Amino acid sequence: MLCIYYRFHSACSRALGSSGWPSLTHLVRLSPKILPTRAYTPPEERKKFYEGVSISQCEGGAFEINLDRRKLRTPQGRLFTVPNEAMAIAVSTEWDSQQDTIKFYTMHLTTLCNTALDNPTNRNKEQLIRAALKFLDTDTICYRVEEPPKLVELQRNEWDPVIDWAEKRYQVEIGSSSSLMGPKIPVETKNTFHQHLDSYSLWALIGLEFVITQLKSLILALGLIDRHLTVEKAVLLSRLEEEYQIQRWGSVEWAHDYEQQELRARTAAGALFVHSCCESHTVRHKVLQD
Repeated sequence: MLCIYYRFHSACSRALGSSGWPSLTHLVRLSPKILPTRAYTPPEERKKFYEGVSISQCEGGAFEINLDRRKLRTPQGRLFTVPNEAMAIAVSTEWDSQQDTIKFYTMHLTTLCNTALDNPTNRNKEQLIRAALKFLDTDTICYRVEEPPKLVELQRNEWDPVIDWAEKRYQVEIGSSSSLMGPKIPVETKNTFHQHLDSYSLWALIGLEFVITQLKSLILALGLIDRHLTVEKAVLLSRLEEEYQIQRWGSVEWAHDYEQQELRARTAAGALFVHSCCESHTVRHKVLQD
């Protein structure tokens, strides 16, 4: 009975939307207008066909990934190139960590790079920005419950400080609401966030959107990218009501821990991708060198 209840509650919570700075060690509310992700959906597994992984710099300063002597390519056949060495090392680490089979579903950085290179939905910066801003209207931490009292207090204590930080950081008004319609976000606030997001590159926006879809929150995503929140804290805040219900009713054996670790891995990869896109200097010591 407990398992049936918890599965039902978790599904409803996700459907209704209630609810350390990332490194390579982390990598191991549904909006009615936005799909959960626009990145490629990679195949599950295939037999490993290479032994060594290396990176090389090509003309123009970009970096390539080499599997033995083969140059890595995207699903559409384009040469797989990344803008800087930091990104190349991170992607190479994903490929180098594969064992007998290639588990593509664990290679979030590779998937994000493929999405940025092929751009399968042909979106430009403005479209990406508008997609990110739509999450503000259904942001997880802006929607509050009216009961039970303990959950109301928990949301206030955990989410209000993040909203306060965002309002001060960006000089905007956000607020929260227990109404089904959610808070009314001022046009000025959206314009400010639009201007901020416009400072990101196309690649960085693809990564940011990936983080937003994991957390179901633009505010939490920006808090993570700005290093105001750790990956663990951002994920915890995005799952606040679910964690509350787990403490009250118990969890479903191993499923809760697995889901939490997967969400942390995806969120960390997205944040690392965004910051790597902003990286401009060359890494002097290649971690993949023997």
